[in-house]
Amino acid sequence: MSIYDNASLATLLSENTYPGHGIVIGKSEDGKSAVIAYFIMGRSENSRNRVFIENGSEVIIHPFDASKVEDPSLIIYSPIRKYENRLIVTNGDQTDTVYEGLKAGKTFEAALETRAFEPDAPNFTPRISGMLTFANGNFTYKMSILKSADAEGTACNRFAFTYAPIAGVGHFLHTYNCDGNPIPTFTGEPERVAIPSDIDAFADMIWANLNEQNKISLYVRYTDLATGAETNRMFNKNK
Repeated sequence: MSIYDNASLATLLSENTYPGHGIVIGKSEDGKSAVIAYFIMGRSENSRNRVFIENGSEVIIHPFDASKVEDPSLIIYSPIRKYENRLIVTNGDQTDTVYEGLKAGKTFEAALETRAFEPDAPNFTPRISGMLTFANGNFTYKMSILKSADAEGTACNRFAFTYAPIAGVGHFLHTYNCDGNPIPTFTGEPERVAIPSDIDAFADMIWANLNEQNKISLYVRYTDLATGAETNRMFNKNK
């Protein structure tokens, strides 16, 4: 397999019972759309008690049953927000950190310098983030992961990746390599995956291949590069 081949996202998901939270960013096969996908999974009752809600171009995570919320600090946040010509997607409240950083004139990377992995020992869940910047009928995108430098959580390592979009190519970044106790943090670069032109084919494929027991919600957006029109698909296991 060439390093430039696209992996099957369906295979990566179906063979992994717990990738955790995942972000996919890339360009549709026909070259017409910028694409993002964000999904969440959970093993505890507190984690599974969530739904995605749309608020204009923003996506918000709410508790499905508010009476069952144990600790809202790490499970309730806005994973998707827009600031001017930039679209932010993250797995935590660092969405707001990037948003406020951009407003203050900071870069994506500089804003995230103020944050670290989640304080949920012993897992020390990484903070994963992405940002698309639209200009002149095209876009570029960045991805970031902030993760513990050791098993004790004594320091944070920060990794950032910048991509030029290629039709049919996306990059997949997720919080965990696989299931475990503690859950092993994602390692390596974001995985190169194929992105089709059809949003329904892409969204249905992701949802169908996420572990049935652990999946919670999925949001997919295709942004037409010529018109800026957004087409969205949202799945919530809790209904």
